[in-house]
Amino acid sequence: MDKPVIAITGPSKGARLPRFFVAAAVKLYGGKPLQLHPGTALDPDAYHGVVITGGHDVEPVLYAAEPEVKPNYDSERDVLESAVIKSALASQKPLLGICRGAQLLNICLGGTLHQSLREQRKKTSHRWTIFPMKTLCILRDVNGHIQQRLGQGRRKINSLHNQAINALGEDLTVSARDLDGIVQAIESPNRPYTLGVQWHPEFLLYLGCQRALFKGLVEHATRFQQRQAASQ
Repeated sequence: MDKPVIAITGPSKGARLPRFFVAAAVKLYGGKPLQLHPGTALDPDAYHGVVITGGHDVEPVLYAAEPEVKPNYDSERDVLESAVIKSALASQKPLLGICRGAQLLNICLGGTLHQSLREQRKKTSHRWTIFPMKTLCILRDVNGHIQQRLGQGRRKINSLHNQAINALGEDLTVSARDLDGIVQAIESPNRPYTLGVQWHPEFLLYLGCQRALFKGLVEHATRFQQRQAASQ
């Protein structure tokens, strides 16, 4: 059987480094990366799993809210990635949302966002960093993919976001928070591998627990590919 194809979404321009690292992680575990961006013809039959990468803030009109911060949106990307997410959810394809990808996953399932986190932070810094300097608190009572891949207790993560999940979308569970209680990981208990993380694991590939998130995605994409082949 051919390698499972993993679609990696992103903007039309820029973000080459994070997409390179995501593709490297996909290849490491036996997947074949397929880069998607606004303007790409969308063929859901061409891939078996999805990574929605980080980037610009999600436009608040998508969750029926008024802008509260200076606009930094990419409407064309929102349209593409919303379509990719909804298609993956409908077909039960494995999906990993990173940063804005996690936020957009939440929105596609009816959730909302905090548009600015400065007011939410009491114990943690608002400073952005690609290094693992923030604390992730994995919830013990949620025995899901985050706990299975990262283990129990606390882990160190990076932070490159200004927005975060507020109201939780339908069929989603919070599986990790930071020291301020801000949502850091969500997943769907009723789907094979539907996961969103607020940090950037592609910049932490030197840590085995972070690579495990991509390993899990490729493993589930392989199973999806096998089920697809068996049904044809």
